[in-house]
Amino acid sequence: MRLSILIIAISTLFYSCDTQKKTKKVKEPNSFAIVIHGGAGGGITRDNISEKRQKVYEQKLEEALNAGYTILEKGGNSQDAIQAAITIMEDSPLFNAGKGSVYNSEGNQEMDAAIMNGKTLNSGAIAGVNYIKNPILAARIVMDSSKHVMLSGKGAVILAEKYGIELVDSTYFYDEKRINQLKRVQGKEKNQIDHTALNKEFDLQDHKYGTVGAVAIDMEGNITAGTSTGGMTNKKYGRIGDVPVIGAGTYANNTTCGISATGTGEYFIRTVASHEVSSLIQYGNQTPPEALHHVIFNQIEPLGGEGGMILIDKYGDVYWDFNSSGMFRALKKSDGETKIEMFKKNRS
Repeated sequence: MRLSILIIAISTLFYSCDTQKKTKKVKEPNSFAIVIHGGAGGGITRDNISEKRQKVYEQKLEEALNAGYTILEKGGNSQDAIQAAITIMEDSPLFNAGKGSVYNSEGNQEMDAAIMNGKTLNSGAIAGVNYIKNPILAARIVMDSSKHVMLSGKGAVILAEKYGIELVDSTYFYDEKRINQLKRVQGKEKNQIDHTALNKEFDLQDHKYGTVGAVAIDMEGNITAGTSTGGMTNKKYGRIGDVPVIGAGTYANNTTCGISATGTGEYFIRTVASHEVSSLIQYGNQTPPEALHHVIFNQIEPLGGEGGMILIDKYGDVYWDFNSSGMFRALKKSDGETKIEMFKKNRS
Protein backbone atom coordinates (compact mmCIF):
# COMPACT_ATOMS: atom_id res chain seq x y z
CA MET A 1 0.00 0.00 0.00
CA ARG A 2 2.78 2.39 0.95
CA LEU A 3 4.58 1.58 -2.32
CA SER A 4 1.43 2.35 -4.31
CA ILE A 5 1.00 5.67 -2.53
CA LEU A 6 4.64 6.53 -3.22
CA ILE A 7 4.29 5.71 -6.92
CA ILE A 8 1.14 7.82 -7.17
CA ALA A 9 2.86 10.71 -5.40
CA ILE A 10 5.87 10.57 -7.71
CA SER A 11 3.66 10.34 -10.79
CA THR A 12 1.64 13.31 -9.60
CA LEU A 13 4.81 15.28 -9.02
CA PHE A 14 6.13 14.56 -12.54
CA TYR A 15 2.74 15.37 -14.06
CA SER A 16 2.61 18.62 -12.12
CA CYS A 17 6.11 19.60 -13.24
CA ASP A 18 5.36 18.69 -16.84
CA THR A 19 2.11 20.66 -16.76
CA GLN A 20 3.86 23.67 -15.29
CA LYS A 21 6.53 23.41 -17.98
CA LYS A 22 3.94 23.33 -20.75
CA THR A 23 1.75 26.10 -19.33
CA LYS A 24 4.47 28.24 -17.84
CA LYS A 25 4.67 30.68 -20.76
CA VAL A 26 1.99 32.38 -22.83
CA LYS A 27 2.00 35.06 -25.47
CA GLU A 28 1.24 38.50 -24.06
CA PRO A 29 -2.21 39.73 -25.22
CA ASN A 30 -2.05 41.89 -28.36
CA SER A 31 1.73 41.55 -28.55
CA PHE A 32 3.44 41.22 -31.92
CA ALA A 33 6.92 41.05 -33.42
CA ILE A 34 8.84 40.91 -36.69
CA VAL A 35 12.35 39.75 -37.54
CA ILE A 36 14.11 40.06 -40.90
CA HIS A 37 17.37 38.99 -42.50
CA GLY A 38 19.35 40.08 -45.53
CA GLY A 39 21.66 37.10 -45.89
CA ALA A 40 24.51 35.44 -44.00
CA GLY A 41 28.06 34.70 -45.02
CA GLY A 42 31.77 34.68 -44.32
CA GLY A 43 32.22 37.94 -46.19
CA ILE A 44 30.15 39.91 -43.70
CA THR A 45 32.93 41.25 -41.47
CA ARG A 46 34.06 44.67 -40.29
CA ASP A 47 37.21 44.32 -42.37
CA ASN A 48 35.19 43.80 -45.52
CA ILE A 49 32.41 46.35 -45.05
CA SER A 50 33.22 49.99 -44.40
CA GLU A 51 31.35 52.01 -41.75
CA LYS A 52 29.72 54.01 -44.52
CA ARG A 53 28.51 50.83 -46.18
CA GLN A 54 27.29 49.47 -42.86
CA LYS A 55 25.08 52.54 -42.47
CA VAL A 56 23.59 51.96 -45.91
CA TYR A 57 22.63 48.40 -44.98
CA GLU A 58 21.33 49.44 -41.57
CA GLN A 59 19.08 52.09 -43.08
CA LYS A 60 17.58 49.68 -45.59
CA LEU A 61 17.05 47.00 -42.93
CA GLU A 62 15.37 49.58 -40.71
CA GLU A 63 13.11 50.68 -43.57
CA ALA A 64 12.04 47.08 -44.24
CA LEU A 65 11.59 46.36 -40.55
CA ASN A 66 9.38 49.41 -40.01
CA ALA A 67 7.28 48.63 -43.08
CA GLY A 68 6.27 45.31 -41.57
CA TYR A 69 6.05 46.58 -38.00
CA THR A 70 3.65 49.40 -38.94
CA ILE A 71 1.19 46.88 -40.36
CA LEU A 72 1.34 44.77 -37.20
CA GLU A 73 1.01 47.83 -34.98
CA LYS A 74 -2.24 48.78 -36.72
CA GLY A 75 -3.66 45.30 -36.12
CA GLY A 76 -2.76 43.93 -39.53
CA ASN A 77 -1.93 40.31 -40.20
CA SER A 78 1.50 38.73 -40.27
CA GLN A 79 1.20 37.80 -43.96
CA ASP A 80 0.90 41.42 -45.02
CA ALA A 81 3.67 42.42 -42.61
CA ILE A 82 6.33 40.07 -43.93
CA GLN A 83 5.28 40.78 -47.50
CA ALA A 84 5.80 44.51 -46.94
CA ALA A 85 9.22 43.98 -45.36
CA ILE A 86 10.48 41.62 -48.05
CA THR A 87 9.22 43.85 -50.87
CA ILE A 88 11.37 46.71 -49.55
CA MET A 89 14.46 44.48 -49.67
CA GLU A 90 13.55 43.07 -53.09
CA ASP A 91 13.38 46.61 -54.46
CA SER A 92 16.87 47.38 -53.19
CA PRO A 93 19.98 46.42 -55.20
CA LEU A 94 21.75 45.80 -51.88
CA PHE A 95 20.42 42.27 -51.56
CA ASN A 96 20.36 39.14 -53.69
CA ALA A 97 16.61 39.20 -54.27
CA GLY A 98 14.39 41.03 -56.75
CA LYS A 99 16.34 43.93 -58.28
CA GLY A 100 19.66 42.81 -56.77
CA SER A 101 19.43 39.20 -57.94
CA VAL A 102 22.61 37.54 -59.20
CA TYR A 103 23.13 36.16 -62.71
CA ASN A 104 23.03 32.50 -63.65
CA SER A 105 25.48 30.85 -66.06
CA GLU A 106 23.51 32.15 -69.06
CA GLY A 107 23.52 35.75 -67.85
CA ASN A 108 19.92 35.83 -66.64
CA GLN A 109 18.13 35.94 -63.30
CA GLU A 110 16.21 32.96 -61.98
CA MET A 111 14.54 33.97 -58.74
CA ASP A 112 12.81 31.94 -56.02
CA ALA A 113 10.44 32.96 -53.23
CA ALA A 114 8.10 31.37 -50.70
CA ILE A 115 5.57 32.28 -48.02
CA MET A 116 3.85 30.11 -45.40
CA ASN A 117 0.88 30.72 -43.10
CA GLY A 118 1.43 29.16 -39.68
CA LYS A 119 -2.27 29.00 -38.81
CA THR A 120 -3.47 27.04 -41.84
CA LEU A 121 -0.10 25.67 -43.06
CA ASN A 122 -1.11 27.02 -46.46
CA SER A 123 1.95 27.85 -48.54
CA GLY A 124 2.96 29.39 -51.83
CA ALA A 125 6.25 29.31 -53.69
CA ILE A 126 7.70 30.21 -57.07
CA ALA A 127 10.96 29.01 -58.56
CA GLY A 128 13.20 29.92 -61.48
CA VAL A 129 11.36 33.07 -62.52
CA ASN A 130 12.33 36.23 -64.34
CA TYR A 131 10.27 39.34 -65.20
CA ILE A 132 8.45 39.35 -61.83
CA LYS A 133 9.49 42.56 -60.05
CA ASN A 134 8.64 41.26 -56.58
CA PRO A 135 8.77 37.47 -56.37
CA ILE A 136 7.30 37.41 -52.84
CA LEU A 137 4.05 38.87 -54.23
CA ALA A 138 3.83 36.06 -56.76
CA ALA A 139 4.44 33.48 -54.04
CA ARG A 140 1.56 35.04 -52.08
CA ILE A 141 -0.71 34.69 -55.12
CA VAL A 142 0.18 31.00 -55.42
CA MET A 143 -0.76 30.55 -51.76
CA ASP A 144 -3.96 32.60 -51.80
CA SER A 145 -5.32 32.07 -55.31
CA SER A 146 -4.29 28.62 -56.52
CA LYS A 147 -4.61 25.01 -55.44
CA HIS A 148 -0.88 24.50 -55.72
CA VAL A 149 2.09 25.10 -53.46
CA MET A 150 4.89 25.70 -55.99
CA LEU A 151 4.94 26.98 -59.55
CA SER A 152 8.08 27.38 -61.61
CA GLY A 153 9.28 29.37 -64.60
CA LYS A 154 6.78 30.37 -67.25
CA GLY A 155 3.77 29.05 -65.34
CA ALA A 156 4.55 31.20 -62.31
CA VAL A 157 4.92 34.27 -64.52
CA ILE A 158 1.59 33.59 -66.25
CA LEU A 159 -0.21 33.31 -62.90
CA ALA A 160 1.44 36.47 -61.59
CA GLU A 161 0.39 38.42 -64.68
CA LYS A 162 -3.16 37.08 -64.40
CA TYR A 163 -3.48 38.52 -60.90
CA GLY A 164 -1.92 41.86 -61.71
CA ILE A 165 1.53 41.34 -60.21
CA GLU A 166 3.92 43.85 -61.81
CA LEU A 167 6.12 42.41 -64.54
CA VAL A 168 9.26 44.15 -65.78
CA ASP A 169 11.70 43.75 -68.64
CA SER A 170 14.77 41.73 -67.74
CA THR A 171 16.84 44.92 -68.06
CA TYR A 172 15.27 46.04 -64.77
CA PHE A 173 17.55 43.55 -63.00
CA TYR A 174 20.72 44.71 -64.77
CA ASP A 175 23.56 45.62 -62.44
CA GLU A 176 27.13 46.20 -63.58
CA LYS A 177 28.66 44.87 -60.37
CA ARG A 178 26.59 41.69 -60.65
CA ILE A 179 27.75 41.26 -64.26
CA ASN A 180 31.37 41.69 -63.22
CA GLN A 181 30.81 39.24 -60.40
CA LEU A 182 29.53 36.67 -62.90
CA LYS A 183 32.49 37.18 -65.24
CA ARG A 184 35.00 36.70 -62.43
CA VAL A 185 33.31 33.53 -61.22
CA GLN A 186 32.98 32.15 -64.75
CA GLY A 187 36.68 32.79 -65.25
CA LYS A 188 37.35 30.46 -62.36
CA GLU A 189 34.74 27.97 -63.67
CA LYS A 190 32.98 27.90 -60.31
CA ASN A 191 29.60 28.62 -58.82
CA GLN A 192 29.42 31.21 -56.07
CA ILE A 193 27.01 31.20 -53.18
CA ASP A 194 26.20 34.84 -52.67
CA HIS A 195 26.81 34.67 -48.94
CA THR A 196 30.31 33.18 -48.83
CA ALA A 197 33.55 35.01 -48.13
CA LEU A 198 35.31 36.39 -51.20
CA ASN A 199 38.82 37.47 -52.02
CA LYS A 200 39.71 41.16 -52.08
CA GLU A 201 39.56 41.09 -55.88
CA PHE A 202 35.78 40.91 -55.60
CA ASP A 203 35.56 44.43 -54.14
CA LEU A 204 33.98 43.35 -50.89
CA GLN A 205 32.82 46.78 -49.81
CA ASP A 206 30.58 46.98 -52.83
CA HIS A 207 29.60 43.32 -52.85
CA LYS A 208 25.89 42.73 -52.32
CA TYR A 209 24.88 40.03 -49.90
CA GLY A 210 22.06 37.93 -49.61
CA THR A 211 18.86 36.17 -49.69
CA VAL A 212 16.19 38.10 -47.77
CA GLY A 213 13.53 36.86 -45.40
CA ALA A 214 11.06 37.84 -42.71
CA VAL A 215 9.02 36.20 -39.97
CA ALA A 216 6.21 37.89 -38.05
CA ILE A 217 3.62 37.11 -35.40
CA ASP A 218 0.54 39.33 -35.24
CA MET A 219 -1.78 40.30 -32.40
CA GLU A 220 -3.90 37.22 -33.05
CA GLY A 221 -0.88 34.95 -32.55
CA ASN A 222 -0.64 33.93 -36.19
CA ILE A 223 2.86 33.41 -37.58
CA THR A 224 3.96 33.87 -41.19
CA ALA A 225 7.38 33.26 -42.72
CA GLY A 226 8.66 34.34 -46.12
CA THR A 227 11.93 34.24 -48.07
CA SER A 228 13.13 35.57 -51.44
CA THR A 229 16.38 35.03 -53.35
CA GLY A 230 18.24 35.24 -56.63
CA GLY A 231 20.16 32.06 -55.83
CA MET A 232 23.86 31.63 -56.59
CA THR A 233 26.05 33.37 -59.14
CA ASN A 234 26.81 31.25 -62.23
CA LYS A 235 24.33 28.57 -61.21
CA LYS A 236 23.34 26.19 -63.96
CA TYR A 237 20.00 27.03 -65.53
CA GLY A 238 17.15 25.39 -63.69
CA ARG A 239 18.94 25.17 -60.32
CA ILE A 240 16.52 25.66 -57.43
CA GLY A 241 17.69 26.22 -53.88
CA ASP A 242 16.09 25.82 -50.47
CA VAL A 243 14.05 29.05 -50.41
CA PRO A 244 10.92 27.79 -52.26
CA VAL A 245 11.11 24.33 -50.68
CA ILE A 246 8.65 24.44 -47.80
CA GLY A 247 10.34 22.97 -44.74
CA ALA A 248 13.84 23.66 -46.02
CA GLY A 249 14.34 27.42 -46.32
CA THR A 250 10.89 28.56 -45.25
CA TYR A 251 8.46 27.20 -42.64
CA ALA A 252 5.73 28.41 -40.27
CA ASN A 253 3.51 26.61 -37.78
CA ASN A 254 1.53 28.33 -35.03
CA THR A 255 2.14 25.39 -32.70
CA THR A 256 5.89 26.03 -32.73
CA CYS A 257 7.47 28.84 -34.74
CA GLY A 258 8.18 30.50 -38.07
CA ILE A 259 11.58 30.34 -39.77
CA SER A 260 13.37 31.89 -42.74
CA ALA A 261 16.80 30.60 -43.72
CA THR A 262 19.75 31.87 -45.74
CA GLY A 263 22.91 30.13 -46.88
CA THR A 264 24.05 27.22 -49.01
CA GLY A 265 20.65 25.99 -50.08
CA GLU A 266 21.61 22.45 -51.04
CA TYR A 267 22.45 21.67 -47.40
CA PHE A 268 19.28 23.27 -46.04
CA ILE A 269 17.31 21.07 -48.43
CA ARG A 270 19.15 17.88 -47.43
CA THR A 271 18.53 18.50 -43.75
CA VAL A 272 14.98 19.88 -44.23
CA ALA A 273 16.40 22.54 -41.95
CA SER A 274 13.51 24.81 -41.00
CA HIS A 275 11.07 21.95 -40.42
CA GLU A 276 13.73 20.11 -38.44
CA VAL A 277 14.03 23.08 -36.08
CA SER A 278 10.25 23.12 -35.62
CA SER A 279 10.19 19.37 -34.96
CA LEU A 280 12.96 19.57 -32.37
CA ILE A 281 10.91 22.21 -30.54
CA GLN A 282 7.64 20.30 -30.82
CA TYR A 283 8.80 16.73 -30.27
CA GLY A 284 12.35 16.99 -28.99
CA ASN A 285 11.50 19.31 -26.10
CA GLN A 286 14.28 21.68 -27.19
CA THR A 287 14.19 25.45 -26.81
CA PRO A 288 14.39 27.52 -30.01
CA PRO A 289 18.06 28.44 -29.39
CA GLU A 290 18.92 24.78 -28.81
CA ALA A 291 17.07 23.67 -31.93
CA LEU A 292 18.62 26.34 -34.15
CA HIS A 293 22.12 25.58 -32.89
CA HIS A 294 21.67 21.84 -33.32
CA VAL A 295 20.50 22.04 -36.92
CA ILE A 296 23.05 24.63 -38.04
CA PHE A 297 26.11 23.29 -36.22
CA ASN A 298 25.38 19.55 -35.91
CA GLN A 299 23.57 18.87 -39.18
CA ILE A 300 24.33 21.55 -41.78
CA GLU A 301 27.91 22.45 -40.89
CA PRO A 302 29.27 18.86 -40.89
CA LEU A 303 28.02 18.53 -44.48
CA GLY A 304 29.94 21.63 -45.47
CA GLY A 305 27.06 24.09 -45.36
CA GLU A 306 27.08 27.69 -44.19
CA GLY A 307 24.29 30.08 -43.30
CA GLY A 308 21.76 31.05 -40.68
CA MET A 309 18.11 31.20 -39.67
CA ILE A 310 15.77 33.68 -38.02
CA LEU A 311 12.88 32.48 -35.88
CA ILE A 312 9.81 33.71 -34.00
CA ASP A 313 8.15 31.24 -31.65
CA LYS A 314 4.50 31.01 -30.66
CA TYR A 315 5.11 33.25 -27.64
CA GLY A 316 6.42 36.07 -29.81
CA ASP A 317 10.05 35.61 -28.80
CA VAL A 318 12.70 36.22 -31.47
CA TYR A 319 15.84 34.16 -32.05
CA TRP A 320 18.56 33.75 -34.65
CA ASP A 321 21.74 31.76 -35.17
CA PHE A 322 24.37 31.30 -37.90
CA ASN A 323 27.71 29.62 -38.45
CA SER A 324 29.23 32.33 -40.65
CA SER A 325 31.03 35.49 -39.55
CA GLY A 326 27.95 37.61 -40.02
CA MET A 327 24.28 37.86 -40.95
CA PHE A 328 22.31 40.99 -41.78
CA ARG A 329 19.40 40.87 -39.34
CA ALA A 330 16.95 43.04 -37.43
CA LEU A 331 14.02 42.66 -35.06
CA LYS A 332 11.29 44.84 -33.61
CA LYS A 333 8.78 43.86 -30.92
CA SER A 334 5.73 45.51 -29.45
CA ASP A 335 7.46 45.66 -26.05
CA GLY A 336 9.89 48.17 -27.52
CA GLU A 337 12.85 45.91 -28.18
CA THR A 338 14.59 46.77 -31.45
CA LYS A 339 17.89 45.46 -32.87
CA ILE A 340 19.73 45.88 -36.15
CA GLU A 341 22.93 43.82 -36.38
CA MET A 342 25.29 42.26 -38.88
CA PHE A 343 28.43 41.06 -37.10
CA LYS A 344 28.05 40.17 -33.43
CA LYS A 345 26.67 36.81 -32.37
CA ASN A 346 25.11 38.10 -29.18
CA ARG A 347 21.69 36.58 -29.71
CA SER A 348 20.94 32.98 -30.65
